[in-house]
Amino acid sequence: MLRKRRRLPIVVDVCIHDRTRDAPDEPQEMTDTQADHAPPIAENEPRGDLTIRTLAMPADTNANGDIFGGWLLSQMDIGGGIFASKIAKSRTVTVAIDAMNFRKPVYVGDVVSVHANLVRIGKTSITVHLEAWVLRRKDMLSTLVTDGNFTYVSIDEQGHPQVIKQGDPSISV
Repeated sequence: MLRKRRRLPIVVDVCIHDRTRDAPDEPQEMTDTQADHAPPIAENEPRGDLTIRTLAMPADTNANGDIFGGWLLSQMDIGGGIFASKIAKSRTVTVAIDAMNFRKPVYVGDVVSVHANLVRIGKTSITVHLEAWVLRRKDMLSTLVTDGNFTYVSIDEQGHPQVIKQGDPSISV
């Protein structure tokens, strides 16, 4: 007998920019929504530790032929989980995703790299700022496509929250 899995809703604040594939990367006038959610970033290179690198494949596309935002969010969550577990020195689970900004589309063939920066460490939780950058086939420089803050909770072997040891010299904010 098959049992149905209970799915928990994930609430994500999403801002998708309306851009075409051939649109230049020149600054454009921002709408009110973009100004609130996705301020322009003048960064030329990723910040933080590289946590995961993968290739966007045709199986990961949405109905428009671009890479599905959920696939990208999943890659970022995996990379952030690796980073959080390394800091907590334990299993971690995702409990929140805040301020997610989908800045530019990802295309089939793009090499996607996720970089992590520690934002804060609480008693049992770790907040990580994640950036997804792509290297397109004909480009020499990476492009920031998505960023957001992910919060993870350190758990013990029974799945209960556990305190993160703060005295570790390898942890730096």
